[in-house]
Parts: sequence; C-alpha cells; structure tokens
Amino acid sequence: MSVLSGKNVLLGVTAGIAAYKTAPLVRLFIKAGANVQVVMTPASKDFVTPLTLSTLSKNPVYSTFYDKNEENEQWNNHVDLGLWADLMLIAPATANTISKMANGICDNLLMATYLSAKSKIYFAPAMDLDMYKHQTTIQNIEKLQTIGNVFIPPSSGELASGLVGEGRMAEPEEIITFIENNIISGLPLKNKKVLITAGPTYEAIDPVRFIGNHSSGKMGFALAEEAAKLGAKVILIVGPTAEKIENSSIKIINIIDAESMYKATHTFFESVDIAIFAAAVADYTPETIASQKIKKKDGSLTITLKPTKDILASVGKIKKHQFLVGFALETNNELNNAIDKLERKNLDLIVLNSLQDEGAGFKTETNKITLIDANKKIRTFPLKSKNEVAKDIFNEVKNKLNV
Repeated sequence: MSVLSGKNVLLGVTAGIAAYKTAPLVRLFIKAGANVQVVMTPASKDFVTPLTLSTLSKNPVYSTFYDKNEENEQWNNHVDLGLWADLMLIAPATANTISKMANGICDNLLMATYLSAKSKIYFAPAMDLDMYKHQTTIQNIEKLQTIGNVFIPPSSGELASGLVGEGRMAEPEEIITFIENNIISGLPLKNKKVLITAGPTYEAIDPVRFIGNHSSGKMGFALAEEAAKLGAKVILIVGPTAEKIENSSIKIINIIDAESMYKATHTFFESVDIAIFAAAVADYTPETIASQKIKKKDGSLTITLKPTKDILASVGKIKKHQFLVGFALETNNELNNAIDKLERKNLDLIVLNSLQDEGAGFKTETNKITLIDANKKIRTFPLKSKNEVAKDIFNEVKNKLNV
C-alpha cells in the first residue's frame, strides 16, 4: 500500500505539450489509492481533454469559475478545492504558470486554487531548454522553493522543439515515486522499525482440536497500518485470523501457537525500536498433544495444561533501547491489574481495556482504552474505532520518544 492511499490529491494541469502525461499520472494516483480532482487552465484543454481526466479520476474536472453552458450556473469554489487537498501537484508547470505562482498573479481558477491551498504543493516544470535555463525562470523556481513549494526536477531528453536538454517533465512514474519518497522523508517514524503482535494463538489438543480465544487481530492490524502510515518499517507477527493487510512497509510473520510467536518475537526484537504486544496469547497449552484425533467417549475428559512462555515478560527483561508497549484486557480490578503488569513486565506503556465496557474487546470495530505510562500517568479515552485508537496509542508513543 502506498503512502498516497487515502490522500486527497489536487492535480493542476497547465498548457504544455506534456499535459498528455497527466492521463497516466491520474491513473497512477488512483492505483496508489488516492482520491484525485483535477483543475485545468482553459488553454490546457487544447492538449488533453477534460473528459479523459474526468473519466480517469472519476470526478468532474474544473477549469473556470462557472460553466456558462450550464442552465444553473454553479460556482466552482476554489477555496473548497484548496482546503480539500492533502497535497497539490501542478504538472505540467509551464514557465508562464511558474511565473504566476512566484508572483501571486491570480487570473484563472487554477491560480486562485493554488493561492487558497493549505497543503504541501509540488510542481513539475515542463518547457523548452532555453526557457528552462532563462534567468527569470531560474529565479522563479528558486522563489517557489523558498516559500515551501516542492520542486520535481525535469529530466533531460529530446524536447518538443527538437532541442535536446533539460526541460522535459518527469515521467508519471517518477513523479509518483518522488512524492511518495518526499512524504515518507517527513514522517515521524521514518527509519524506525516497529514490531507488533496480533491475533490469537491456537494451542493444539490433537490434530483437529485446539485451545484458542476470540481475538480477531483487528487492533493489531490497525496498529500496523498506523505505524506504516507514520513511515515505520513494520514486522507484524500474527496468529490465525481472517484479517488482511497489504502494505509494502509491513512484513507479516504468520504463526499458530504461543511457542512459535515466542520464537518469532525473539528473532526480531533486538533490531526494532518500538514493540507493541497486542496479541491475545494463550496462557496455557496442553502438556501433551495427541497424535491422533481423540474419540468421544462416555464420561469426562481431562487435559493437563502447562503454562506457556511469557513473551512480554521475556522481552521486558532483555530490552535495551526498545520502547515496549503491552495490552491488558481485564474483567475486574482493571486499573490495579494493569499497573501491576506494567511494573512486573518492565513496560514503558500499557494499554488497558475492559470487557465491562460495551463496544470494547474482541471482534468489535471499536475499543475504549486507558493508557498508563511508566510514571503511572493515566489517560482515558472515549469509545472510538480501532483505527482511531491506534492513532491515540501512536500519538502517545511519539510524545514519549519526542518524534
């Protein structure tokens, strides 16, 4: 999954021959999971049709403040467009448009939207060699960068004039990669490795049956997604679950039982910066596993259980630089039990949730948590979606790590 997934991308198209590249550019944004709206200068419609970009973006294309051909003339609000965007890209950015951007000239809908945008703005120049090398163009590009716009360098090659040199707009794939890398470079957990455990463990009784619990893994998966969005490389160690995740920043290690989760955790723990243990690991496992299916007989069946290894306590003993987060799902005396677990297992933060709270616990889309840090500072949050809960947890982690 790309860091562009879920982002609102506003694409500004100006009147250059490179405008033909905006069709595949829109498709790549959509493929990356972004929502795209397009604003064109009136002259750019001579190079690529609004119908093409509207079809690909699945949104109307805007080029004027209102459409004179409509019976009910509707104002195209540049302020709303600018505020909608999580990022704005002007591509191609002609010498004329770059000059307007640098000097605040507002003579069309695109320029009005540019001046209204609150998001980061990228621009990808496209022009002939001599225009690109002209001193005024150089100054305008430098000025745009000093006020926070992000310059996507053009490539060298054959230009529309027949000259060969700099001025070709970067290819759509290069633009997407550039923006993704730029976003990642500014994320708080860039260069951090995060280990997360999720889901249940299944402790075999025989080849058919097992001891398990009702954990779905939803909370752990939400944490993994949030960590990846923040720029981290994530190792997700997960027990049997129906949850799915697709993100190139998340490495999934599938396990079945507590012993395999223990081994996987210790394989990766030393190399990570943050470890969050959201899995519901079985506390006990059968002392012996029958090699054949146990047949039903009259009378009771006795299964002797032995304790599983305490994964969280084991890493708490050996942690060095790692920031360690545990979960406590309680049914009574919740706060005292969570604080006791925090101290015994040498945690930096514990996430308490209670089965007494409606909407919290296993197999729900929501959770209600209390965070307790190593200094016993307590913060309680209202019922939220598990995605929002994951954000609250990572906000606390970021605050503690000052990132």
